[in-house]
Amino acid sequence: MYDIIIVGAGAAGVFCSHELVKNSPDKKILMLEKGRPLDQRSCPKKTHGVKECKCKTCSIMEGFYGAGGFSDGKYNITNNFGGDLYEYIGADEALELMWEVDRINLSMGGEDAKLYSTTNGDLKRKALRHDLHLLDAKVRHLGTDRNLVIASNMYDYIKDKMDIRFNNEVVNLEKIDDHFIVETNQDTFKGKKLIVATGRTGSSWIGKLCEKFNIPTTNNRVDIGVRVELPALIFKHITDDVYESKIVYKTEKYNDLVRTFCMNPYGEVVTENYGDIVTVNGHSYADPKLHTENTNFALLVTNRFTEPFKNSNEYGESIARLSNMLGGGVLMQRFGDLIKGRRSSERRMRKCFTRPTMDATPGDLSLVIPKRQLDDIIEMIYALDKIAPGTANEDTLLYGVEVKFYNSNVQVNQDLETSVKGLYVLGDCSGVTHSLSQAAASGIHVARILAKEGLDD
Repeated sequence: MYDIIIVGAGAAGVFCSHELVKNSPDKKILMLEKGRPLDQRSCPKKTHGVKECKCKTCSIMEGFYGAGGFSDGKYNITNNFGGDLYEYIGADEALELMWEVDRINLSMGGEDAKLYSTTNGDLKRKALRHDLHLLDAKVRHLGTDRNLVIASNMYDYIKDKMDIRFNNEVVNLEKIDDHFIVETNQDTFKGKKLIVATGRTGSSWIGKLCEKFNIPTTNNRVDIGVRVELPALIFKHITDDVYESKIVYKTEKYNDLVRTFCMNPYGEVVTENYGDIVTVNGHSYADPKLHTENTNFALLVTNRFTEPFKNSNEYGESIARLSNMLGGGVLMQRFGDLIKGRRSSERRMRKCFTRPTMDATPGDLSLVIPKRQLDDIIEMIYALDKIAPGTANEDTLLYGVEVKFYNSNVQVNQDLETSVKGLYVLGDCSGVTHSLSQAAASGIHVARILAKEGLDD
């Protein structure tokens, strides 16, 4: 019998564990993770050059430290974006917890990471002149390389103070009297409290869990877009100053909101696997030796749906699947070719001055992305060109598609506890958070609540 069982070893689960073993050494804690340990996470596409992997669990998305482990380690300290944690626990408390996450990261190997601020008066004024809105935040950029060091140190800190079982996928959950029965593909466990922190990849699983326990959920959104790659010099005056610029634009044509997301100065474009579909993302490194000559960032259009359609993630998956069908994976197109209504070909790419950092299939994104979203993206690129001249160059590269899936909002209280007593849902799988910093903060929040409780009462 465990006092606490944590399902999922992503940012929320790991920071929750760190807080619990630090403040509740008397508690018997178990962490279950369907993926592999950190040192065994390796993608065959990168290590063996295979075109299509058939892994049971995706090492890029799953395993110790979750999808954040192989991200570029950007922690945004703000309530302005990245989730709605503040609506549940209060704005001041949410920010304080994000600063605590930052302190832990620094103590675990991130002490040399620079803290940026997007509160730049000159840039904000220049953006506003063109109806672009720069969101305020503090940003700690760890880099993929430093991020993995922190993940390893976090594992070393908690591994001897609690039980951790990898390759354990939860297949069934029951609540009997005052405890939970957790059945995995390898064993069965009992726990007095259950914390579910399965991240975005646990979207369909968390839906089934809520349905089984009659936990109310509400529909959420899906973001569809592309990843833009261009010479780093074009955005240097912005990235050198604020690093991660969150810019929002309302299009004239449709009144839709388009935003920049996950900016990676001197970074590389990478793939992201969600089961049978492949989408695109970006990384950047702290070590200058690993820098490229390009900067990449996402342009995302938010899509919300009304009745009768209920599955927003299914919409995003269908667009990603179409892209994979046409390109055998990720599609890539020069902005100039898109505007001229022609596909990018191998011949045209050989003449391209912007050298791609990822091996993608040249093609035509207009055959994949719906017209409305594509019009929004094109309009946003021309708007960005006014504050970063060169953004709308012919050789700016667009990779598609980039999809950000959001779980349905699980109904939880201020303690992130569901209507089932003792069952907590936190991190990105709850729909409450959409970022590393807020997911990690939610983990600390719940750990502190459980530390105060008399679990043996």
